[in-house]
Amino acid sequence: MTSIILTIAKQTYKATYSNKAALALTFLLGLSLVLATYVGWQNFKSQNDQRIHYKQMVRDQWLAKPDKHPHRMAHYGYLAFREKHELSFFDFGIESFAGVSVFLEAHKQNTVNFSEAGFSNGMLRFGEISVAMVLQLLVPLLIFFLGYNSISAERESGTLKILLCQNVSWRKLLWGKTLGIIGVCLSIFIPLILLTIFLWASLSDWNISTDSSLRLAILIAGYSVYFFVISAITVLVSAFQLSSKSALTTLLACWIFFMVIMPRITQAIGSRIYPAPSKIEFADSIAEDISRQGDSHDPNDAHYAAIKDSLLKVHGVDDVKKLPFNYGGYIMAEGEKITSDIYSKHQKDLNKIFEKQNSITGFMGLLNPYLSLKQLSMALTASDFNTFIDFQNQAEAYRYELAQKMNKLQIDNISNISPGENGKPLSISRSNWAEQPDFNYHFHTVGNMTTEQFFPLASLSLWLLITVGLLQYISKWIKTI
Repeated sequence: MTSIILTIAKQTYKATYSNKAALALTFLLGLSLVLATYVGWQNFKSQNDQRIHYKQMVRDQWLAKPDKHPHRMAHYGYLAFREKHELSFFDFGIESFAGVSVFLEAHKQNTVNFSEAGFSNGMLRFGEISVAMVLQLLVPLLIFFLGYNSISAERESGTLKILLCQNVSWRKLLWGKTLGIIGVCLSIFIPLILLTIFLWASLSDWNISTDSSLRLAILIAGYSVYFFVISAITVLVSAFQLSSKSALTTLLACWIFFMVIMPRITQAIGSRIYPAPSKIEFADSIAEDISRQGDSHDPNDAHYAAIKDSLLKVHGVDDVKKLPFNYGGYIMAEGEKITSDIYSKHQKDLNKIFEKQNSITGFMGLLNPYLSLKQLSMALTASDFNTFIDFQNQAEAYRYELAQKMNKLQIDNISNISPGENGKPLSISRSNWAEQPDFNYHFHTVGNMTTEQFFPLASLSLWLLITVGLLQYISKWIKTI
């Protein structure tokens, strides 16, 4: 049985490359992948080098600040940059639309800004050429053109009956044709994978981590499953259609619906079912909650006046100037805690809405392997929405730590008694600034990522099982003539 399948696969493979049109399409697709790989590599090098350069500049400027009041340093702030994962050259994901840096300062949470889309013209909305885009959208088209007549042409020429009479069962024929088409795909995919491994290693400065290796291995496996599923579906459609023309029409209609129309419909449905507040509404709701809690900069605010009275009572003094610590720093620390808790609560609620919107896409992956692969590919290359949210969370944690560290320095080192008009402004040594570490974003581990992407992984596995089952057992429903 195996020898017959391999013979059919070899013949299909040779027939493909003996066809000048198929050979030209394969060659053009190979060129597209080479171009996409070069674009991705250049994109990674230029953008990541730029981010690392400005990241170091921000750090140097922070350390170069002279002796200052710590609260002024808290408002001077820090600029956090989101570095690119070395595999992001493969799949851009939402990289071009997500911001790359955020300004971190006391009492205020800013949005992530300076996305590539913000500095580009409207052409970016039509998409960028990337290796993932070519593999996800154009390789299926190539498979359709290679395999639309794999069975129907045999039927039209009358050779199908001859094959089935020569100890070739439908199961062997379907498997042989499918493997032959996959062989053509692998002739493009394998060199690309070798190039990807080389570029990934070079972009990692040859410091290859286990986590990135596992990400790449899962990425290769995911695309291999995807190509198998598409090839099997192509052969099955060709087997059920009575003519090659109807098979090609059916496959092209499926490509347009599942890869062009359905993703946009899915996004629209998610936004419709789970509407998110606008940026202004989000900011207003936070400001409203903060106003209810009180203003740490207002000495007459009821909430902070109560804190003042309790501190005076505990320490047995009648004036904040007599407290054994800096009263202003204590109040700023309390205000920072309150505003941060409020912001985190609203941000978590907003993220839950986005997660619900994205869950529609995840569910639709059961009907469309393209959606499942797209989600998985972005997650593995750290260019997905979850990575962006994780950067926001880490940046906010750093901002809070920075603000509270400056407040602690004020509490411990700044006097409650203000200098006179001619006195030296209250400040602390610049050596304290070095105690605040630089911001470094840490990517999720592959273990956390696979947990988050369980649905796309399960969907692709289900599609693999379904197509294998169809190739094995659907022959009884296929007509020979």
